[in-house]
Amino acid sequence: MKEMIYWSKFEDDNWSLYLAKTENGLCYIGSPGEAYEQLEAWLQKHFPKANIVESKEALQPYVHELREYFEGRRKAITLPIDIKGTAFQHAVWEALKQIPYGQTHSYSDIAERIQKPKAVRAVGSAIGANPVLIAVPCHRVIGKNGSLTGFRAGIEMKEYLLKLEGEENR
Repeated sequence: MKEMIYWSKFEDDNWSLYLAKTENGLCYIGSPGEAYEQLEAWLQKHFPKANIVESKEALQPYVHELREYFEGRRKAITLPIDIKGTAFQHAVWEALKQIPYGQTHSYSDIAERIQKPKAVRAVGSAIGANPVLIAVPCHRVIGKNGSLTGFRAGIEMKEYLLKLEGEENR
Protein backbone atom coordinates (compact mmCIF):
# COMPACT_ATOMS: atom_id res chain seq x y z
CA MET A 1 0.00 0.00 0.00
CA LYS A 2 1.28 3.45 -0.94
CA GLU A 3 2.28 5.92 1.74
CA MET A 4 -0.09 8.86 2.10
CA ILE A 5 1.10 12.45 2.38
CA TYR A 6 -1.50 14.99 3.40
CA TRP A 7 -1.10 18.68 2.72
CA SER A 8 -2.90 21.90 3.51
CA LYS A 9 -2.18 25.58 3.80
CA PHE A 10 -1.65 27.66 6.92
CA GLU A 11 -2.71 31.27 6.53
CA ASP A 12 -2.73 34.21 8.89
CA ASP A 13 -2.52 37.97 8.44
CA ASN A 14 1.19 37.92 7.55
CA TRP A 15 2.04 34.50 6.16
CA SER A 16 0.78 31.75 3.91
CA LEU A 17 2.65 28.46 4.28
CA TYR A 18 2.12 24.99 2.82
CA LEU A 19 2.23 22.14 5.33
CA ALA A 20 2.51 18.41 4.72
CA LYS A 21 2.45 15.37 6.97
CA THR A 22 2.98 11.67 6.76
CA GLU A 23 1.14 9.18 8.92
CA ASN A 24 3.95 9.68 11.46
CA GLY A 25 4.04 13.46 11.66
CA LEU A 26 4.76 16.81 10.06
CA CYS A 27 7.28 16.48 7.24
CA TYR A 28 7.23 19.93 5.62
CA ILE A 29 6.56 23.60 6.32
CA GLY A 30 7.06 25.73 3.25
CA SER A 31 8.31 29.25 2.75
CA PRO A 32 6.04 32.30 2.43
CA GLY A 33 4.83 32.92 -1.09
CA GLU A 34 5.83 29.45 -2.22
CA ALA A 35 3.78 27.97 -5.08
CA TYR A 36 2.03 24.62 -4.71
CA GLU A 37 4.36 23.25 -7.40
CA GLN A 38 7.33 23.76 -5.06
CA LEU A 39 5.62 21.70 -2.36
CA GLU A 40 4.73 19.02 -4.89
CA ALA A 41 8.30 18.88 -6.25
CA TRP A 42 9.74 18.61 -2.73
CA LEU A 43 7.32 15.81 -1.84
CA GLN A 44 8.02 13.91 -5.06
CA LYS A 45 11.76 14.12 -4.40
CA HIS A 46 11.56 12.95 -0.78
CA PHE A 47 8.54 10.63 -0.98
CA PRO A 48 8.52 9.49 -4.64
CA LYS A 49 6.02 6.66 -4.15
CA ALA A 50 3.54 8.49 -1.93
CA ASN A 51 0.02 9.58 -2.79
CA ILE A 52 -0.32 13.32 -2.16
CA VAL A 53 -3.76 14.33 -0.91
CA GLU A 54 -5.11 17.69 0.26
CA SER A 55 -6.64 17.38 3.74
CA LYS A 56 -7.38 20.34 5.98
CA GLU A 57 -8.58 17.89 8.62
CA ALA A 58 -5.30 15.95 8.74
CA LEU A 59 -3.27 19.15 9.17
CA GLN A 60 -5.70 20.93 11.51
CA PRO A 61 -3.77 20.12 14.73
CA TYR A 62 -0.59 21.55 13.17
CA VAL A 63 -2.43 24.62 11.86
CA HIS A 64 -3.79 25.14 15.38
CA GLU A 65 -0.31 24.96 16.97
CA LEU A 66 1.19 27.26 14.31
CA ARG A 67 -1.62 29.77 14.86
CA GLU A 68 -0.94 29.74 18.60
CA TYR A 69 2.78 30.19 17.92
CA PHE A 70 2.19 33.18 15.63
CA GLU A 71 -0.18 34.67 18.22
CA GLY A 72 2.57 34.41 20.84
CA ARG A 73 0.65 31.83 22.91
CA ARG A 74 2.92 28.85 22.15
CA LYS A 75 6.70 28.51 22.33
CA ALA A 76 7.13 25.23 20.42
CA ILE A 77 5.39 22.89 18.01
CA THR A 78 4.80 19.81 20.14
CA LEU A 79 3.06 17.50 17.69
CA PRO A 80 5.12 14.73 16.04
CA ILE A 81 7.41 15.49 13.13
CA ASP A 82 8.66 13.03 10.53
CA ILE A 83 11.73 14.36 8.78
CA LYS A 84 14.23 12.45 6.71
CA GLY A 85 17.92 13.27 6.62
CA THR A 86 21.41 12.03 7.27
CA ALA A 87 22.66 11.24 10.77
CA PHE A 88 24.61 14.52 10.66
CA GLN A 89 21.51 16.51 9.66
CA HIS A 90 19.49 14.89 12.44
CA ALA A 91 22.21 15.79 14.97
CA VAL A 92 22.06 19.42 13.81
CA TRP A 93 18.25 19.50 13.84
CA GLU A 94 18.19 18.06 17.37
CA ALA A 95 20.65 20.76 18.46
CA LEU A 96 18.34 23.41 16.95
CA LYS A 97 15.44 22.10 19.01
CA GLN A 98 17.55 22.71 22.14
CA ILE A 99 17.86 26.47 21.50
CA PRO A 100 15.44 28.07 23.97
CA TYR A 101 12.58 30.23 22.76
CA GLY A 102 13.70 33.86 22.59
CA GLN A 103 17.39 33.03 22.29
CA THR A 104 19.82 32.65 19.41
CA HIS A 105 22.99 30.69 18.81
CA SER A 106 25.61 30.95 16.09
CA TYR A 107 26.46 28.30 13.52
CA SER A 108 29.71 27.67 15.39
CA ASP A 109 27.72 27.21 18.63
CA ILE A 110 25.74 24.45 16.91
CA ALA A 111 28.92 22.88 15.52
CA GLU A 112 30.36 22.83 19.06
CA ARG A 113 27.14 21.39 20.48
CA ILE A 114 27.26 18.42 18.10
CA GLN A 115 30.98 18.01 18.81
CA LYS A 116 32.06 18.89 15.26
CA PRO A 117 33.63 22.32 15.82
CA LYS A 118 35.23 22.46 12.37
CA ALA A 119 32.00 21.60 10.55
CA VAL A 120 30.48 25.09 10.62
CA ARG A 121 29.73 25.14 6.87
CA ALA A 122 28.24 21.65 6.98
CA VAL A 123 26.10 22.80 9.91
CA GLY A 124 24.90 25.69 7.75
CA SER A 125 24.00 23.27 4.95
CA ALA A 126 22.12 20.99 7.36
CA ILE A 127 20.22 23.96 8.76
CA GLY A 128 19.33 25.04 5.21
CA ALA A 129 17.97 21.55 4.53
CA ASN A 130 15.59 21.68 7.51
CA PRO A 131 12.17 20.88 6.00
CA VAL A 132 10.07 22.00 8.97
CA LEU A 133 10.65 25.68 9.68
CA ILE A 134 9.54 26.80 13.14
CA ALA A 135 8.98 23.20 14.34
CA VAL A 136 12.77 22.82 14.17
CA PRO A 137 13.67 26.44 14.94
CA CYS A 138 16.43 27.18 12.45
CA HIS A 139 15.48 30.87 12.58
CA ARG A 140 17.25 31.01 15.96
CA VAL A 141 20.66 30.58 14.32
CA ILE A 142 22.54 33.76 13.46
CA GLY A 143 26.04 34.70 12.36
CA LYS A 144 28.84 34.73 14.93
CA ASN A 145 28.91 38.53 14.71
CA GLY A 146 25.17 38.73 15.48
CA SER A 147 24.09 39.30 11.88
CA LEU A 148 21.02 37.68 10.43
CA THR A 149 22.15 35.15 7.87
CA GLY A 150 20.40 33.00 5.29
CA PHE A 151 17.00 31.53 5.99
CA ARG A 152 14.99 29.40 3.56
CA ALA A 153 11.87 31.46 4.28
CA GLY A 154 13.68 34.78 3.80
CA ILE A 155 15.31 37.30 6.12
CA GLU A 156 12.02 39.21 6.53
CA MET A 157 10.38 36.16 8.11
CA LYS A 158 13.49 35.43 10.22
CA GLU A 159 13.39 38.97 11.61
CA TYR A 160 9.67 38.60 12.28
CA LEU A 161 10.07 35.29 14.13
CA LEU A 162 12.94 36.57 16.27
CA LYS A 163 10.96 39.70 17.14
CA LEU A 164 7.88 37.57 17.91
CA GLU A 165 9.97 35.50 20.31
CA GLY A 166 11.44 38.63 21.90
CA GLU A 167 14.99 37.59 21.00
CA GLU A 168 17.22 39.59 23.33
CA ASN A 169 20.75 38.38 22.57
CA ARG A 170 21.50 40.65 19.62
